[in-house]
Amino acid sequence: MAQKLFIGGLAFSTSNERLREVFTQAGAVESAAVVTDRETGRSRGFGFVEMATAAEAEAAVKKFNGQELDGRTLKVELAKPAGLGGGARGGGSSRSRW
Repeated sequence: MAQKLFIGGLAFSTSNERLREVFTQAGAVESAAVVTDRETGRSRGFGFVEMATAAEAEAAVKKFNGQELDGRTLKVELAKPAGLGGGARGGGSSRSRW
Protein backbone atom coordinates (compact mmCIF):
# COMPACT_ATOMS: atom_id res chain seq x y z
CA MET A 1 0.00 0.00 0.00
CA ALA A 2 1.30 3.45 -0.92
CA GLN A 3 2.53 5.72 1.87
CA LYS A 4 2.57 9.52 1.65
CA LEU A 5 5.48 11.56 3.01
CA PHE A 6 5.55 15.23 3.97
CA ILE A 7 8.67 16.98 2.66
CA GLY A 8 9.47 20.30 4.35
CA GLY A 9 12.32 22.74 3.82
CA LEU A 10 12.28 22.59 0.03
CA ALA A 11 14.15 25.24 -1.92
CA PHE A 12 11.82 27.45 -3.94
CA SER A 13 13.61 26.22 -7.08
CA THR A 14 12.89 22.51 -6.43
CA SER A 15 10.47 21.11 -9.04
CA ASN A 16 8.10 18.14 -8.98
CA GLU A 17 10.47 16.31 -11.33
CA ARG A 18 13.50 16.97 -9.12
CA LEU A 19 11.61 15.75 -6.06
CA ARG A 20 10.61 12.53 -7.86
CA GLU A 21 14.14 11.99 -9.19
CA VAL A 22 15.72 12.31 -5.73
CA PHE A 23 13.22 10.10 -3.89
CA THR A 24 13.50 7.25 -6.40
CA GLN A 25 16.86 6.59 -4.68
CA ALA A 26 14.80 5.14 -1.79
CA GLY A 27 12.30 3.15 -3.89
CA ALA A 28 9.37 3.40 -6.27
CA VAL A 29 7.70 6.83 -6.28
CA GLU A 30 3.96 6.87 -7.04
CA SER A 31 3.72 10.67 -7.08
CA ALA A 32 5.70 13.77 -6.15
CA ALA A 33 4.29 17.26 -5.84
CA VAL A 34 5.66 20.59 -4.65
CA VAL A 35 2.86 22.68 -3.13
CA THR A 36 2.52 26.08 -4.81
CA ASP A 37 0.74 29.32 -3.96
CA ARG A 38 -2.56 29.56 -5.85
CA GLU A 39 -2.13 33.21 -6.75
CA THR A 40 1.57 33.44 -7.60
CA GLY A 41 2.35 29.85 -8.61
CA ARG A 42 5.51 30.05 -6.48
CA SER A 43 6.59 27.11 -4.32
CA ARG A 44 5.49 27.26 -0.69
CA GLY A 45 8.62 25.36 0.39
CA PHE A 46 7.04 21.99 1.06
CA GLY A 47 5.55 19.08 -0.82
CA PHE A 48 4.45 15.47 -0.72
CA VAL A 49 5.94 12.27 -2.10
CA GLU A 50 3.95 9.05 -2.25
CA MET A 51 6.13 5.96 -2.04
CA ALA A 52 4.85 2.60 -3.35
CA THR A 53 5.23 0.75 -0.04
CA ALA A 54 5.45 1.55 3.66
CA ALA A 55 8.94 0.01 3.75
CA GLU A 56 10.12 2.33 0.96
CA ALA A 57 8.56 5.29 2.78
CA GLU A 58 10.47 4.40 5.96
CA ALA A 59 13.67 4.04 3.94
CA ALA A 60 13.10 7.49 2.41
CA VAL A 61 12.57 9.08 5.85
CA LYS A 62 15.80 7.53 7.14
CA LYS A 63 17.75 8.46 4.00
CA PHE A 64 16.55 12.05 3.45
CA ASN A 65 15.40 13.55 6.77
CA GLY A 66 18.02 16.15 7.74
CA GLN A 67 19.83 15.89 4.40
CA GLU A 68 20.50 18.82 2.11
CA LEU A 69 18.74 19.24 -1.25
CA ASP A 70 19.26 22.26 -3.48
CA GLY A 71 20.90 24.17 -0.62
CA ARG A 72 18.19 23.54 1.99
CA THR A 73 17.89 20.98 4.81
CA LEU A 74 14.93 18.64 4.33
CA LYS A 75 12.41 17.60 6.93
CA VAL A 76 10.94 14.27 5.85
CA GLU A 77 8.22 12.50 7.81
CA LEU A 78 5.17 10.33 7.31
CA ALA A 79 2.27 12.56 6.29
CA LYS A 80 -0.60 12.86 8.72
CA PRO A 81 -4.03 11.91 7.37
CA ALA A 82 -6.09 14.89 6.17
CA GLY A 83 -8.23 16.44 8.88
CA LEU A 84 -5.92 15.59 11.78
CA GLY A 85 -3.56 17.83 13.66
CA GLY A 86 -5.44 21.09 13.88
CA GLY A 87 -5.23 23.35 10.88
CA ALA A 88 -7.38 26.40 10.24
CA ARG A 89 -9.76 25.62 13.07
CA GLY A 90 -7.01 25.97 15.63
CA GLY A 91 -6.42 22.60 17.24
CA GLY A 92 -7.21 18.96 17.31
CA SER A 93 -9.48 19.08 20.34
CA SER A 94 -13.16 18.37 19.90
CA ARG A 95 -14.00 19.78 23.34
CA SER A 96 -16.09 22.87 23.57
CA ARG A 97 -14.34 25.98 24.69
CA TRP A 98 -17.23 26.72 27.03
